Amino acid sequence: MGAARSASPVRPAARSRQFAYGWLAVFIISGVLLAHFYPHSAFEDAGTHFLFARSAWHHAEIFVSVWGRPLFTVLFAVPALLGYPVAKLLTVVICAVTAWQAYRIAVELGFERPELVIPLLYLQPTYFLLSADTMTEPLFAMILVIALRLHLRGQIRSGMIVASLMILARPEGFFLGVLWGVWVLFDRRDARPWWRRIPSVAWLASGAVAWWLGALLITHDPLFIRHNWPGEWTTTPTALTLQPLLDSMHKYWLQRMEITGRWLFVPFAAGFVVLIARRRLGTLTSAFLTIFLLHGVFRAYGIFHSTGEPRYFITVAPAIALIMLVGWNVIVRLLAWLPRPLVTALAAIVLARVALATVYFVDGIPWARDALAVRQMYGWFQDHERPVHRLIWSQTYMCILFGRDAWEEPKWEHTWTRDGWVWDHARNVQLIRNSPPGTLVFWDGQTGPTFWGITASDFAQNGYTLLRDSTYVLDGYFKRPIGSPYRGPETVHLYLLYKE
Repeated sequence: MGAARSASPVRPAARSRQFAYGWLAVFIISGVLLAHFYPHSAFEDAGTHFLFARSAWHHAEIFVSVWGRPLFTVLFAVPALLGYPVAKLLTVVICAVTAWQAYRIAVELGFERPELVIPLLYLQPTYFLLSADTMTEPLFAMILVIALRLHLRGQIRSGMIVASLMILARPEGFFLGVLWGVWVLFDRRDARPWWRRIPSVAWLASGAVAWWLGALLITHDPLFIRHNWPGEWTTTPTALTLQPLLDSMHKYWLQRMEITGRWLFVPFAAGFVVLIARRRLGTLTSAFLTIFLLHGVFRAYGIFHSTGEPRYFITVAPAIALIMLVGWNVIVRLLAWLPRPLVTALAAIVLARVALATVYFVDGIPWARDALAVRQMYGWFQDHERPVHRLIWSQTYMCILFGRDAWEEPKWEHTWTRDGWVWDHARNVQLIRNSPPGTLVFWDGQTGPTFWGITASDFAQNGYTLLRDSTYVLDGYFKRPIGSPYRGPETVHLYLLYKE
């Protein structure tokens, strides 16, 4: 009998793909767990986007709403009919696609250890936070990375068509679209003079044209986008002094731990410096700088109602991950004098520490736990049910659980007719009084008073019977080691009131 044939060695490319599949599986499972254990969101906007998608079937204008983001609403409209958890799982899929496309870019650019771009993407704290959420930033990131991959492969027209969809996902799409036009006009791979490339840049407007046509077909208003523009999105800046801009940039510096994370900021900074010094991959660095400068200016001067949230950087999270990978590889090469097993062990320790810090970050956001209390209060009402003809609510998860049409509520009428709740206490009280019998109020002690200036006592004093008043103290799932940042338990006051 002949000698047994030895197993063929695994090729480096195949091994890399196997690791990539493994990382992807880990984070897909993580996304499913996030959707289960954190049933709502750290942002009220997530619930609002879900309600927009669910209600669009009854209010067709929502499909082309400026605030609702047309592409998000269209993609999530069917999953929204199947429930909030299903819609959140669609984001899990979107994030997985984004990670895979980032990995393919790393492979095609010839980066070492390309599979590491997947954990470097997901372990950006705010990206992980929204990787199983119904926010628009992950969708934008997916469009960006697909378009970027096409552009880097030389498929310029296809890249522009995909990039044109960015404006249908978030307002930043306009500004990154302008940047994309600059990339195309000055692309060294194109032998034509830059002025002869100008007509082809028109493909970047295809998404906006599709939006305008869709709005015209649905609303018959050629100026719908202008008329539907959110009133708080002012484009008029405050006094253009330098100090607010410096303050805004400093705040982003302080928030870097939520954008890149404490440990991953080092490879990001190293990769950014290396790419700038070598004048390589300007698409990655300029995309990041555009968002950094854009929202720095917006926050400084009150433009577009920008609050300077770290989550805005999710829009360019794939570019950040690729820059991190460049820096990671630079650092590994600097440590080449150490034994390879030791370097591998150090890398594993760093990633494990980053993963732990990211989980603590997500679990440590107190208001993300409100949904657990809302769910308990909702369960109580199911056991003591009354006929509900209208639901008034202070947190979107309340409306989501009851499965109501959000536009039956006075404050949401304001979105279309401008007859809803405003910052006028007397008028809001009048709206409370005008609600029909059978109106159920699901209110809380923080969001409702903060956003609408109305407390549970306002309802009680104007014809509503208090059914239940409960206080919940909600802690995170994980205990933190001494010295780890922790914001403490969340105390939630919830009220159910009913108009007989």
